[in-house]
Amino acid sequence: MPPNEGFWVFGYGSLMWNPEFDFAERREALLRGYHRRFCIYSTRYRGTPDNPGLVLGLDRGGACRGIAYRVTPERAREALDYLWEREMVTGAYRWKWLSNRTGEGPVPALCFIADPKHAQYAGHLSQEQTLELIRCGEGYRGPCRDYLANTVAHLDELGIHDRRLHWLMERV
Repeated sequence: MPPNEGFWVFGYGSLMWNPEFDFAERREALLRGYHRRFCIYSTRYRGTPDNPGLVLGLDRGGACRGIAYRVTPERAREALDYLWEREMVTGAYRWKWLSNRTGEGPVPALCFIADPKHAQYAGHLSQEQTLELIRCGEGYRGPCRDYLANTVAHLDELGIHDRRLHWLMERV
């Protein structure tokens, strides 16, 4: 990131309903080439090492609707430090600058992509295995099922229907 510049960041899970950083603007956004998926084992926020839960990641293929947040230059360092602690602490995500389509035009946004080579990658799980981990996982930030419910509720408020998440929600 160039010094003294702001940036955009793409939220597709808890960053949509609980960003916890200062932003100047938010826009509905579309990211092509990745889809939202419960594909990261959580041993901190939504699970423990002995009882892992799952959190969302951006996995290859498809498209994902979410929120792009604009961070001002004055808040950029603080926001980036926070995001690194939140998203990059275990290395389960890779970061990339990717184009997000918004109603006001494309924006280059920081995106946190699931790393399929990382030990926490859970993209190989069946729907039933995924469901069981969401039902049972609970960590520092609470139960995994609450994470799912908050994400589904926020997506519904935005008019974004995610059939996979609704399938899981109906069964949790």
